[in-house]
Order: sequence, then C-alpha cells, then structure tokens
Amino acid sequence: MERFLDAYIERMRPYFPGFSGASAHEIASAFLAFKFGLYANAVRECTHAISLIPAGEANATLKKALEIIRANAQDLDSSIVTGDPGIVFSGTDLQFVPVSLPAEKIEDNKTFNLDNALILAWVVALLTSTEDGEAMGEHRRLIVRMLNGYKKALGLE
Repeated sequence: MERFLDAYIERMRPYFPGFSGASAHEIASAFLAFKFGLYANAVRECTHAISLIPAGEANATLKKALEIIRANAQDLDSSIVTGDPGIVFSGTDLQFVPVSLPAEKIEDNKTFNLDNALILAWVVALLTSTEDGEAMGEHRRLIVRMLNGYKKALGLE
C-alpha cells in the first residue's frame, strides 16, 4: 500500500499546490488533534481551517473532509455514537479521495468516509505545511495501515 499512497500523493500534488502557512498548519493541526483524541481541539481546528480554505473544486472536497472529521470529533467529544453524521463524499469528490468503492463493497459508511477524510487531510497537510512536514511524516505508517484495510476491496491482494 506504500506505492498506492505514493501514487495518491502525487495525484493530489497538482490540486493542492499550497496554502498560506496558517491555512496549511490548521489542516495539519486538525488531523493531529483528531488522531491524538483531542476532539474539542479537532472541532475548533477543523472549523478554523474550513474558514481559511479558498473556493475551488478540490478545496471543496477538502472542506468536506474537514467537516466529516469535525462531525466525528463532535460525536466523540460528546460521547455520542451516531450511525452516520450525514456528511459524505459525493460523486464530484471521488476524484480527490484516496479510496473509491462501489456501495456494496463498503462495510461501514461512517468509517469509510472518516478514513477518506483523514487520509485526504493528511496528504494535503504533508504537501502544503512545511512547518508540520516532519509530524505528518511520522504518521505515514498509520495512513498505510488505514489503506491496508481497503486492500482486498480495491483488488490489490
């Protein structure tokens, strides 16, 4: 899945050539806060990052990814278990998410959308935040493990 991830990073590079340092750092901070279980911080970081991201098709998908992360963080912070926060990637978003599967191959839609959102946020932070590049690099194994969960469904076994 290392090669799959590398190919995805390269595929996203032209769509996310860079953000301001503040915007890129907010995206990285949102990812890190969620992954470290600092859910109230993740909600705040996602909200701030969303407000800083300019318009554009790829950026709209990134905003949706941050909305998905924020909704899940809100649930986890409140100790609420919901089946689906109601925010999902649509057809136009699929070109920007790492894993695209037919509905019948998706076991848990909420987890599937969250995984895609986290991976997209991580990749954008890796590509755009020079301040957080090392921290993002330290989470590469986590991202590869997340992708490994979809290896069979993607037909890569």
